[in-house]
Amino acid sequence: MTVMHLVVAVAVGIGIGALGQLIMPGGRRIPFWVPMTAAVGAALLATITAHIVNSDVAGVSPGDIVMQVVFAALSISLVAATADRQPASRDNDGTVR
Repeated sequence: MTVMHLVVAVAVGIGIGALGQLIMPGGRRIPFWVPMTAAVGAALLATITAHIVNSDVAGVSPGDIVMQVVFAALSISLVAATADRQPASRDNDGTVR
């Protein structure tokens, strides 16, 4: 894995993270950096996974980029599904409203 692989992974993660923040459902109050960080981390994980599976390819392949985009999109979906959840409110007797 070269520095170019890491640069491409970070660039893909930032791009997909910014795009994901723009299209995220309106009612969520998620800081801008959360989906971007998740997407960059997922893109880096995809790069590592791609090189473990197919370590003999030189340069950045289209398969690497596709895998980075898919991993980043899945991570943003996970962030959107779990972030900014309000806990269920309870009455004084412990029942959930």
